[in-house]
Amino acid sequence: MNFIRHPVPLRQSHLFSRVATRPFRSATQLQACHSEKTRQAEGSKEKLQTCQSKNAATSPSQPLSTLSLQFWNCKSTWRRAGVNTLRCLVGCTAGDFSALWILQTYYPELGMGTIMAMSMASGITTSIILETVLLRRGADQLSWSRAARTAMGMSMVSMLAMELAENAVDYHLTGGMVAFDDPKFWLAAVVSMGAGYLAPLPYNYLRLRKYGKACH
Repeated sequence: MNFIRHPVPLRQSHLFSRVATRPFRSATQLQACHSEKTRQAEGSKEKLQTCQSKNAATSPSQPLSTLSLQFWNCKSTWRRAGVNTLRCLVGCTAGDFSALWILQTYYPELGMGTIMAMSMASGITTSIILETVLLRRGADQLSWSRAARTAMGMSMVSMLAMELAENAVDYHLTGGMVAFDDPKFWLAAVVSMGAGYLAPLPYNYLRLRKYGKACH
């Protein structure tokens, strides 16, 4: 018996060929994509390990001692501590000298000791008020309640040191007397404000450098 073989049309054979080879091409492309992703993942892993190695090599194993020169040698921290201290000085000085003048003018019978103590309390209060306004209206844009809480949470050590230094120098130079028409008063005011600025500055730097906390 003779079998008659019917030839497959040329177009149909091309179709079978494309259908047959498509799975192989897809598998090849999948393998290539997988290999590329694997290489990228390995590269990212190597970069991460390199970065971690650099960080481990550059970061100190122990915190710097406050007695070391390197601890006190950070210019950016000094600048930030200086700005914070200056803001505190403005608030403290405004309230302090205002209260000192008002109490001496209208209530001299209170005595210099009481007047200076009340002036210091006034200076701390105005510093807190000023800081509250700056936190609300400045770059921080805090709510009034949160700004007030943050301002009242400032370092009392810094403000007390500033007030004590400022009033001690002022009392030594002028006896605590406010005389706007006397040039010596203004010279003494400048010197006392300089003392009030420098007294808490190292402490404010210490808090920023060691704990990351500002006096404001």
